[in-house]
Amino acid sequence: MSTPVIGVLALQGDVREHLVALAAADAVARPVRRPEELAEIDGLVIPGGESTTISKLAVLFGVMEPLRARVRDGMPVYGTCAGLIMLADKILDPRSGQETIGGIDMIVRRNAFGRQNESFEASVDVKGVPGDPVEGVFIRAPWVESVGAETEVLAEHEGHIVAVRQGNALATSFHPELTGDHRLHALFVEMVHASRAADSL
Repeated sequence: MSTPVIGVLALQGDVREHLVALAAADAVARPVRRPEELAEIDGLVIPGGESTTISKLAVLFGVMEPLRARVRDGMPVYGTCAGLIMLADKILDPRSGQETIGGIDMIVRRNAFGRQNESFEASVDVKGVPGDPVEGVFIRAPWVESVGAETEVLAEHEGHIVAVRQGNALATSFHPELTGDHRLHALFVEMVHASRAADSL
């Protein structure tokens, strides 16, 4: 099967690092800002950044509704940090006017691990990622307060859920794209391959 085309939502945040990580995981990676670009991809990464800003820019650029529609239709999507918040069906403490794309039955708490100056790295065992633990970079990171019956918990740190999957949607509280370890991006690329194979049946 041909190489999948995976977009990175390029409204705000660490877009370039995800593009590099996806390319290293054998995908064609491209930035996505507009609805017509969204229509041309097989999967999408929603990067870290500031979830309120990403939400408002997604509405402003006209991609919020098309994004929700594609996620509902099963397009594979992976959110890191702010991206995890964007994929949550519910935010415990939303900012005024903050919207999410949804797609994962979970409740998240923004900035749960503390402020910018409390950022840290930690080794995280992630279900589905073979080998050594993943080095997670936590920057003003959220955590998942609770999940629904359909949502699988992939990793916890200090008793808090930091990685989940529901169907074709994957999310982590931390930033794997900042470490040079591309195994989580490789897992996501596998999810995109599997989705394309299922669609072609």
